[in-house]
Amino acid sequence: MMNIEVRRIMTSDPIVVSPSQSLQEVAQIMLSKKLQQLPVVEDGKLVGLVTSYDLWKDSHSKSASMATVQDAMTTNVLTITPKDKVATAAQLFADKRFKTLPVVNLRNELKGVVTAFDVIRQAYISEYPRPILYKEEFLKTAL
Repeated sequence: MMNIEVRRIMTSDPIVVSPSQSLQEVAQIMLSKKLQQLPVVEDGKLVGLVTSYDLWKDSHSKSASMATVQDAMTTNVLTITPKDKVATAAQLFADKRFKTLPVVNLRNELKGVVTAFDVIRQAYISEYPRPILYKEEFLKTAL
């Protein structure tokens, strides 16, 4: 399970924002889609990541109503490639405590995102290919 490539579990068409979008608009997108992080893309290339924490930090400034993604985004973003292994993503999530990793090719073009939840889901599915209920598992081990 951990030896498969990230491209097999990533989201290939993530919602993205541009550096020039307003933070208010991005906050609405995050709220409506229930997202915590969004890749920032310009001309198809990853230029940053904006998080709900970035929005919160910037909301306390005097010019927050006029701020753009570029004002708040993180530009030093750790990325992963589509051919990297799920184990690599899992280690990065555990070591760095990230929730989302942008997946880029060698030209830094965004190909998708992989989340810690994607890794957990894949681990679960590989262990339990068909859905189970907690109660059923508990009763099996209790007998």
